[in-house]
Amino acid sequence: MAAYLQWRRFVFFDKELVKEPLGSDGAAPAAAAAPGPGASKFLCLPPGITVCDSGRGSLVFGDMEGQIWFLPRSLQLTGFQAYKLRVTHLYQLKQHNILASVGEDEEGINPLVKIWNLEKRDGGSPLCTRIFPAIPGTEPTVVSCLTVHENLNFMAIGFTDGSVTLNKGDITRDRHSKTQILHKGNYPVTGLAFRQAGKTTHLFVVTTENVQSYAVSGKDCPRVELDTHGCGLRCSALSDPSQDLQFIVAGDECVYLYQPDERGPCFAFEGHKLIAHWFRGYLVIVSRDRKVSPKSEFTSRDSQSSDKQLLNVYDLCNKFIAYSAVFEDIVDVLAEWGSLYVLTRDGRVHALQEKDTQTKLEMLFKKNLFEMAINLAKSQHLDSDGLAQIFMQYGDHLYSKGNHDGAVQQYIRTIGKLEPSYVIRKFLDAQRIHNLTAYLQTLHRQSLANADHTTLLLNCYTKLKDSSKLEEFIKTKSESEVHFDVETAIRVLRQAGYYSHALYLAENHAHHEWYLKIQLEDIKNYQEALRYIGKLPFEQAESNMKRYGKILMHHIPEQTTQLLKGLCTDYQPNLDGRGDRETPGCRANSEEFIPIFANNPRELKAFLEHMSEVQPDSPQGIYDTLLELRLQNWAHEEDPRVKEKLHAEAISLLKSGRFCDVFDKALVLCQMHDFQDGVLYLYEQGKLFQQIMHYHMQHEQYRQVVAVCQRHGEQEPSLWEQALSYFARKEEDCKEYVAAVLKHIESKNLMPPLLVVQTLAHNSTATLSVIRDYLVQKLQKQSQQIAQDELRVRRYREETTRIRQEIQELKASPKIFQKTKCSICNSALELPSVHFLCGHSFHQHCFESYSESDADCPTCLPENRKVMDMIRAQEQKHDLHDQFQHQLKCSNDSFSVIADYFGRGVFNKLTLLTDPPTAKLTASLEAGLQRDLLLHTRRGT
Repeated sequence: MAAYLQWRRFVFFDKELVKEPLGSDGAAPAAAAAPGPGASKFLCLPPGITVCDSGRGSLVFGDMEGQIWFLPRSLQLTGFQAYKLRVTHLYQLKQHNILASVGEDEEGINPLVKIWNLEKRDGGSPLCTRIFPAIPGTEPTVVSCLTVHENLNFMAIGFTDGSVTLNKGDITRDRHSKTQILHKGNYPVTGLAFRQAGKTTHLFVVTTENVQSYAVSGKDCPRVELDTHGCGLRCSALSDPSQDLQFIVAGDECVYLYQPDERGPCFAFEGHKLIAHWFRGYLVIVSRDRKVSPKSEFTSRDSQSSDKQLLNVYDLCNKFIAYSAVFEDIVDVLAEWGSLYVLTRDGRVHALQEKDTQTKLEMLFKKNLFEMAINLAKSQHLDSDGLAQIFMQYGDHLYSKGNHDGAVQQYIRTIGKLEPSYVIRKFLDAQRIHNLTAYLQTLHRQSLANADHTTLLLNCYTKLKDSSKLEEFIKTKSESEVHFDVETAIRVLRQAGYYSHALYLAENHAHHEWYLKIQLEDIKNYQEALRYIGKLPFEQAESNMKRYGKILMHHIPEQTTQLLKGLCTDYQPNLDGRGDRETPGCRANSEEFIPIFANNPRELKAFLEHMSEVQPDSPQGIYDTLLELRLQNWAHEEDPRVKEKLHAEAISLLKSGRFCDVFDKALVLCQMHDFQDGVLYLYEQGKLFQQIMHYHMQHEQYRQVVAVCQRHGEQEPSLWEQALSYFARKEEDCKEYVAAVLKHIESKNLMPPLLVVQTLAHNSTATLSVIRDYLVQKLQKQSQQIAQDELRVRRYREETTRIRQEIQELKASPKIFQKTKCSICNSALELPSVHFLCGHSFHQHCFESYSESDADCPTCLPENRKVMDMIRAQEQKHDLHDQFQHQLKCSNDSFSVIADYFGRGVFNKLTLLTDPPTAKLTASLEAGLQRDLLLHTRRGT
C-alpha cells in the first residue's frame, strides 16, 4: 500500500469560494459572507488564464491575450497589456516589487523576457525596465520554466530542448547583466529553483529524466548530478527552512527531496503529479488518479481537462495529510495572505484557510491522537504551557487505559508546568511505586522538587530496597548537581535505617550536626565522631564539642581530653592526619568546657593543669576550678605523703597571684574544705588582721594571737586591745600573754590605765601582781609629765606678764629712738631716716632699697610673716571637722589632740585686725596700738 494511504487524513483547512467585494470601495475578506439576498457573487477571473503567481500582497495572472492581471487583498481586479499575443510565464519576487514575465509579441517561436517595476508607472501601466529575448541562440525553442533569485542578481530560464540560460548581474538592466548557457541536455527542463546557503548560491535544475544542481556563485559553475529521474512541469518546488530549503521533486511514484550535493528522504505518494507547491510547512500536491506519463504534459494538456484532480496537503514532519479534496481542472495553486488559493479552469478561486492550532489539537484530542497532537504542537511552535497541557491530557488518557508506564512518561514531560501533586496523587497506590519513583527522579533532576518530594522519593527507594538507585541518587559529583534538599534526605534516610547513606550525605555536604548525631546516637561510633570533629573548622569544632562533649567524655575520656587541649590552645583542623601548622591557629575559651568533665575529675585535673601551664592567661574559671579540685583531693586524701603533696600544690596555686580579683571565692573554697593554711594566707593577703586573730582565738592558739599582734599591731593597733580583752575573758592562767600584751600597750600608750584595769577585772585568775609593774610605770610617767606641764605653764605665764607690761608701756609712755646706726648697713644714721617701734632704724635710701612695703620693718618682716601665716592657717583649719576627727581617732592621746586644736582657736571665733577701712581713719589710739603690737611694727620719721 502507498505510504500516503497509511497516513491519517484530517480536515485542517476550510474550503470556500472567493466572492466579489460588497462594494466598489470596500474590501471584503477572502472568506465568503453568509448566504442571503445581500451576499456577494462568486469571484470569476477573466477567461484564458495561462499562468499565475503570487507575492507582494497580490495574485498575478497572465492570459492568452497578453494581459497581466493583479488581484490584491481588496479583490479589485486590475490589469495591463504586457504582450501583444500571450503571456506564458510569470515570476513574482517576494522581497521586491519586481515581476518577471515571458510572453510573445509576434507569431512564431520568439519569446521575450520583460522585467516590470510594479512600484513605478508608465502611462498607467507598470514600468518595464528591461526587455530581452529569452532564446540565447538562433535555434527556436520554447520556454518551459523561469526563476529569479531574490537578490536580483540571478535569473534562470529553462527550455524544452533541455538548455538552461543563466543571467548574472542586475536583471533589471541590460548593461549590468550577462547571459550564459548553463546547461544543455536532451530532455525538457521542467523546474528551476535558487537556493542560498551563506555566500554560496545553488541552482537546482530538473528535467523529465534527471535532477542536478549548479553552484552559480562560482566562476565555473560546477555541476552535481543528484538523480536519474525527473518530473513534469510545475511538479517541483523549494521548501522553507523547516525542511532545510530542500528541493522537492514530485514524481509519479515518489516525492524526492534534495540537498545541493545529495538526495534526501523520499515519500511514496502515488498518482500522476500535476502540481507541487510548498505552503507554510506543508507540501501541496495536485495529482490525478489515472496514469499519464510526464511527457504528455508537453503534448496534450487538453486531454487532462475532463479529469478529476486530487489536491492533498501533506505534513511531512508529522506524517499526516492535513487536507484532501477533489477539484476539476485546476489551473494552479497559489499562496498569499496566509491562505492557499486554488484556481480552476472555470475562473473560480477556492480559498483554503488553515484552522487555528487549538482547533486542530481539539480534533486530534477527540480521536485520542495525542502523539500526533504533540508533534503538531511542536511544529506549530506552541508555547511550553500549551505543550504541557497536551502532555497532561495524554497522560490522563493513558492512565485511564491502565497504561501507567506510558502515563508517567507523559507526566514527566509536564514537569515545571503541571503541579506535581496532581501526578503524585495518581501514583500513591503501592502497586505503582515504580512509576512514582520515575516521576520524582525526573522532578529532582530538574531541580524543581521540594522537601516533601525528596522525602517521598527516598521513602520509595527504601520501600523498594533499591540501594543502587538510592546511591545513584545521593552520590552526586558536586554541589551544583544536587537536585534535592540534603537535610531532608538525611532525616529520611536516618529514619529508614540507612545510616551509611545518611552519613555520606552529611559528610559530603558539610552537615556536621547530622553526621555527629547519627554517629553518636544511632551507630554509637564515638571514635569516628571524635575524629570527624577534629577535621572540622574551628567554629564548627567548638560548637560541636560543646554539644556532644559530655557523651564523648563519658565513653572515650582520654581522646576527648586530648582534643579539648588542642581546641583551647592552638587548634588546627586535622585533615588526613596532617594539620596546617604554618597558619596561626585559633583557641576556644577553655572555661566553657569545664562542665564537660562533670564526672571525670582525673581528666579534668589533667586538662586544667595543662591549660594553666601552656596558657598562663587562661580564664579565671580555670584556676578557680583547679583550686577547688585540688582542695577536694586534699580533703579526701588519707595517705600523709600524698596529702602533703596536695597541700603544697594548693598553697602554690594560691600564691600564684591568680586570685587577687576573686579573693572572696578562693576564701570560700578554702573555708568549705577546712584548708586552714589557705584561709590564713588569704586573710593575710587581704589584710584581714581581725579575721586572722579571731581564727587563732577560735582555735585557742595563744601564742599565735600574740604573734599576730606583733606582726600587724603597727598597722592596726586595736589588735592589742582585742588580745587583752580575749585573755581577760579566759579563766586559764594567761599571765605570760597578758604581761606581753600590757607591755606593748604601755609602750605605745594604746589604752588608758583605768580601761586596762576594768578589762582585767573580769578575769578571776589575773591578780594585782599582773598589772603592778604596768601601773607603777604608768604612774611614774604621768608624774614626770605633770612636772613638765607645770614648768611649761609657769614659763607661759611669765612670758604673758612681760608682754602685758610692754603693751602697757607702749600705751602710757613715749618711745625714744636712740639708735645711731642703720640696722641694714651699720653706718651712722643721717637724716632723712626711718624708725620703727620695734627699735630698728634705717637710712631712707636703705629702707627704700630693702623694704617690701612702707609699713613693714625689713628686719622683723620674716618673723612677722611666720606669725601671720600661723594665724591664717588657724583660721583656715578651724572648720576642718573631718581632719580633727581623723586625728582624734588615730592618736594614742586624744586629750592632746583636743588641747592642740583648742589652743589653735578652732573652737573660738578668731577676729583678725588688719589695715583699717577708709571710713575709720579716725579710729581710737587704743585700737591702733593693738594693731601695732600685733604686727610688732610702727613706721615713724
